[in-house]
Amino acid sequence: MTLATADLNQRQFREISQIVYNQCGISLKSGKEALVRARLMKRLRALQIQSVKEYMTLISSEKGKAEIGTLIDVMTTNKTSFFRESAHFDYLAAEILPQLDHERLRFWSAACSTGEEPYTLAMVLRENIPSIDRKDALILSTDISTEVLETARKGEYAKERMTDIPSPLIRKYFQRVDGGSEHCYRVGTELRKLVRLAPLNLMQPWPMKGLFNVIFCRNVMIYFDRPTQQRLVNRFWKMLEPGGFLFVGHSEGLSGIRHEFQYMKPATYKKR
Repeated sequence: MTLATADLNQRQFREISQIVYNQCGISLKSGKEALVRARLMKRLRALQIQSVKEYMTLISSEKGKAEIGTLIDVMTTNKTSFFRESAHFDYLAAEILPQLDHERLRFWSAACSTGEEPYTLAMVLRENIPSIDRKDALILSTDISTEVLETARKGEYAKERMTDIPSPLIRKYFQRVDGGSEHCYRVGTELRKLVRLAPLNLMQPWPMKGLFNVIFCRNVMIYFDRPTQQRLVNRFWKMLEPGGFLFVGHSEGLSGIRHEFQYMKPATYKKR
């Protein structure tokens, strides 16, 4: 069997779906077979494995335990952009930050992907809190994927990924890097020192002790089933200070989930 004709049968699809669900809560429902197969084939080629059966044997072995993390990386979607769903950042700047006169400020980007969300948040904080450097301010930025976290740590983005950032902010917070035929931009120190990147699986225990003022968990829960969404929203509630805010993706919302949040605007909720 060659990689070009290697196939994924229903039993293998169910096994992989169960592994992904158990590890990170993502529900790969029926209909996702083509997506799973396409992403799996890339991994087989990288490992020079000739069949899905051989790969399944690997990940079920003691030797293959480390491969589980890579499988999760391969199967998770990491689409993001600077100032994505910009109404959230407008609301943060106009309605939330003026009320936050605390010396300790904590924000959480709970699925930060390649870093665009936390670095956008850092820009918004710097532009709207002139005294930010005199405060104990931190943006905790977590993701299950070590690969995307490495991209976030590097903090270099191609020119075409910068199109949603106003030009004055690019000049203020990024340095242009010339390399070959393409130009890219590197995140500057002023943004980096507000952002702390760390690996975290949302389905596992969270090590954070203090409460957050604002949590962003956007375009993530859409991949979870309802019971997982319910548990996650309840955990976010406990991690927010009274009066704190939760932002979810505009395609998500909390309808159908039991919660005590106060609805403020689309995909924007406040802990009463």
